[in-house]
Amino acid sequence: MRTLIVGDIHGCIDELDALLEECRYSSKDRLILAGDLVAKGPDSRAVVRRAMELSAEAVRGNHDGHVLRWFHASKKEREALALKPEHQRVVDALVPKEWAWLDALPYFLRVPEHQVLVVHAGLVPGRPLEAQREKDLVTMRSLTEEGEASSKIEGLTPWASRWTGPETVVFGHDAVRGLQRHPFAWGLDTGCVYGGQLTALVLPERRLVSVKAKRVYVAPGKGD
Repeated sequence: MRTLIVGDIHGCIDELDALLEECRYSSKDRLILAGDLVAKGPDSRAVVRRAMELSAEAVRGNHDGHVLRWFHASKKEREALALKPEHQRVVDALVPKEWAWLDALPYFLRVPEHQVLVVHAGLVPGRPLEAQREKDLVTMRSLTEEGEASSKIEGLTPWASRWTGPETVVFGHDAVRGLQRHPFAWGLDTGCVYGGQLTALVLPERRLVSVKAKRVYVAPGKGD
């Protein structure tokens, strides 16, 4: 059985469908999405629906978390929440069964047959998995000089370059650095929503497959 791991989709449903076709995806394959299924792109609900239709698995990304905070807030708390337009569109679109699916997403998934661990953003090297902070799992990009997690990039070390296994970590989130290939960590966020590409890692052959974005959906930037 093959496993396909897909980088940040951000509502880019046409590119997801094109990527699966390029990979010759079938129902026999295991499909894992590396978080940030929603927000910024054209049709977040369609991506969630496609994932459900295909019985895909996924890890929680920071933008998935943004809308889930609204979902779990009380009516009074929701009135006080200042949602960005990109998140408001998701909130307005999803229906109860789609919220339930999104809310069930874990922070990481293991693929033991390939010695792979999937997470949205990153892991702090040397820290046991059970001791990793949820915030770091969905927001980190780099390590400080002290070896702590940081969401920033400039002047800091990519955490993935310091990860020494034994599991290979496959992650997204870092569109600024783009495709990353380190001995024990692969970054798949190739900035589809910014006009880049949507990328999948196909296991066990460890083959990369990408499709070009149809257009620039949001202006490229450091973002969050």
